Parts: sequence; structure tokens; C-alpha cells
Amino acid sequence: MARRSLLLPLLASLALMAAAVASADSWLYEKFNTDGTVRTDYDASGQQVAMLNLDRSSGAGFNSKEKYLYGEFSIQMKLIAGDSAGTVSCFYLSSGDGDDHDEIDMEFMGNSSGQPVVLNTNVWASGDGKKEHQFDLWFDPAADYHTYTIIWNPTNIIFKVDGNVIRCFKRYDGLAYPSSRPMALHATLWDGSYWATQKGKVPIDWSGAPFVVSYRGYSADACVSGGACPAGSDRWMNKQPDSAEWGTIKWAESNYMRYDYCQDGWRFPQGLPAECSRS
Repeated sequence: MARRSLLLPLLASLALMAAAVASADSWLYEKFNTDGTVRTDYDASGQQVAMLNLDRSSGAGFNSKEKYLYGEFSIQMKLIAGDSAGTVSCFYLSSGDGDDHDEIDMEFMGNSSGQPVVLNTNVWASGDGKKEHQFDLWFDPAADYHTYTIIWNPTNIIFKVDGNVIRCFKRYDGLAYPSSRPMALHATLWDGSYWATQKGKVPIDWSGAPFVVSYRGYSADACVSGGACPAGSDRWMNKQPDSAEWGTIKWAESNYMRYDYCQDGWRFPQGLPAECSRS
């Protein structure tokens, strides 16, 4: 009886500690609205994990309750294991669905087993998109979590994978750039069979459903629309790639780039977009 009386307070204490850890990292429902089948759990370190499910009936996603104007946004993702052809997993910012919308995309285009997953990076400004750089991922994105980051400031948009800068979209005078429309942060998993894999030639094999993508470790160090910027925002507000980071961009382009819109003369018969001659 004495042992039991000592054990109960210990169990209660452990439960409170576990609840405190979970509460400290319960980012999903505090910061986002959800759509479709979204499940949550906690990993061994106490980090909340959001799992998006895709099946024949629907995809899934979450979108931020706040809108932002500039910031640094980061998340860890573990993608679909095995045959993920036809699926698209996303981490992106968007001002909405209007014809003049702004958007900054990191889209992971699934592939057949054994083939690399393609990361599509893109920027839309005032409804003008078609600015894709696509890269074969140089690791298995389903084997473990990897960190994906977007830095958006008044002079450039920087895309990072596991801390490595792989692309910088620069702002040029007289050319459209996302600078005035606040954007919400989104994560989605959807059926992109018409587009994602080999330009739509390989659809989803639904026998593998439900497909699951896991997200954890979300962070946003950003200026909230209509509010002040956080202390220390100069870390990313004035960020431009340094010489070492330009080196990783060249490394990614030389070894893993599979598409560069500035090399696609067939797509732009009237001439390549103006920024292509300025970069």
C-alpha cells in the first residue's frame, strides 16, 4: 500500500511533465487551420508531428491563421515512402487565389520507386509565375526528416534545404516581385497526377493509399500583417547569400537541377523573362 501511494504521485508528476512538453510544442492547432484528414502525434523528443493523409476521396492540408509580410519560415518534412508517383507535397506562402496573387512555392513532386523526388521551387508576383527551378533531391526524403526553409525579404527570396541555400530569386527594378500582399503559410498533400510525375505520364497508384506526409518543427520568424516585426528580424530582413552560399547554389545547379525556366526558349517564344538576362 505504501509503495502504491508513492507510485501514484510519481506517475502524476510524469504525466504533468509529458503534458508540459507536448503543450510547449503544440504548434498545429495554435497557429493553423486544417483541411481534410490531418492527424497529430508526438515524437520521442516531445515534438508535435502533423500527418497529412491523401486517399481517393481527398487530400489534406493546414494553413496559417496569420498572414505575413516578409519573414523566415521553416519546417521539417518526412515524405511518402515507396512509390509516390503523382502526389504533390507542399510548403508554400500565398496571398490567395486571385489573378494577381503572389506565391512562393516549395513543391515535392512524387516519383516511382527508386527514382528521385523532384523539388519544384517557384515564385509568383502579381499573378505572373512560370519561374521554376526544379532539383532532384540528393537524399531519400522519406527515410527521415529534412528541413526546408523559405526566407522572404524586400531584396530576395532564398530557398534552403537542410541549411544549404539552393536558390536565390532576386528583386530587380521595374520587375514584379512579392512585396505588398501579405501571405499565409500553407502545407498541403494532393493528387497532382495530371502534372507531377513525368509531366503527368505516371498517375497515382491508389493501391498504396493512404499516402502520408509528416511535418514537425515548424517555425516562423516573420512580420505579421498589420503588426510589428519581431525583435532581431534584421537576421533575415537584410539577408543575402554570402560567397559560400552562392557556392552551394552553384553546386545544386550543377549537380541536381533538372529544369531552369531561364533555359526554356520553347516555353517563351517571345523571349525569356526579363530577370533571366539580369541574374
